[in-house]
Amino acid sequence: MEFDQSVTWKALEERLATTTNPRHRLMLQTVIDHAKAESAGDVDGLMATLGDDPQYHFWSGGNDWGPKGRKAVREYYTDFVASGAGFFESPKPRIVVDDDNVVTESVMRCIIPGTVAQQRGHDVPDVNGHYLVFARTAIFWPFDADGKLIGEDSYGSSDVGDCTLIPGDELPAAYVAMLDAIGFSPVG
Repeated sequence: MEFDQSVTWKALEERLATTTNPRHRLMLQTVIDHAKAESAGDVDGLMATLGDDPQYHFWSGGNDWGPKGRKAVREYYTDFVASGAGFFESPKPRIVVDDDNVVTESVMRCIIPGTVAQQRGHDVPDVNGHYLVFARTAIFWPFDADGKLIGEDSYGSSDVGDCTLIPGDELPAAYVAMLDAIGFSPVG
């Protein structure tokens, strides 16, 4: 299975290359740095993109379940990386930038362990397997005066029925390497 996590920041880099406003350039670069750190499972790198008191708002099903404050956000990312859920492609067909926000829209394609799929409401036939799932998201990335993220306001939807078991021998090598790096053994 082909998977290219760099599509997550490719359109942002293309937008940065054509942007002349210095503040907009700083904000776009911060989102790029954030995306690269998330893809690499680099919690310190993620935290370096954030301001002093980040407030995350993850909206789905009418509920906000995002972490609030540096400690909670760090715990969220630490758990996210450890769960094996950090392997995704998130192309950005729409990017909007103003003086205080970057807004991105995407249909994410993710490979996640069965335990994560189950926690997200998918009916998985093998909790030890690995699954391909999709989610449509719109993320508002608000910034402080210094060009640091003050959070994420994410609006997402996914079809909990859209969850495909991937045979172990078809898992992308980069996904297997990520799981090995966090001490998570792929099964299935």
